Amino acid sequence: MGKVIYSLNVSLDGFVETADQRLDWANVDEELHRWFNEQERAAGALLYGRRMYELMAGYWPTAESDPNASPVELDFARIWKPMPKFVFSSTLDSVDWNSRLVRGDVVEGLGRIREEFSGDVGVGGATIAAELIRHDLIDEYRPVVHPVVLGAGTPFFPPLPYPLDLQLFETRTFTSGAIYLGYRRRATR
Repeated sequence: MGKVIYSLNVSLDGFVETADQRLDWANVDEELHRWFNEQERAAGALLYGRRMYELMAGYWPTAESDPNASPVELDFARIWKPMPKFVFSSTLDSVDWNSRLVRGDVVEGLGRIREEFSGDVGVGGATIAAELIRHDLIDEYRPVVHPVVLGAGTPFFPPLPYPLDLQLFETRTFTSGAIYLGYRRRATR
């Protein structure tokens, strides 16, 4: 069975978006975008909450018609469109772009998805990740830490009543100053 992997851009002080939900602080240059493309290409499926799905679906399905899209962005669009996506939402009526709407409990929904997909499952969005973290269902944490302090916003990790004992297994420093940190749970479940 594949891993459940949580990876997002994160500020040095641990936030994935500003207090007003902006993402423009992250410097995703061509080098970092290429790295994200390879991460996405390796996934078997993606999990989104409503907001992350709407953000992604707002651009990537039509990116190939954007005359300003770079080759690395076009590559991402070609990876993203056919990738199976599961959108957890109680408010959306439908989803497109090879996506399925999932209602109800995130933990149960992930169990059904893992029965169907043997590959890695990428988690996109801090809200859905928080629920999976609280139930100890994330196998690997892959934050990309940017050299910026936001001061407030949506945290990468939710508040927890216990520490997560993690083991560093991989790092990479990007020219932009961003640093990828790959962690997995140290303790066996």
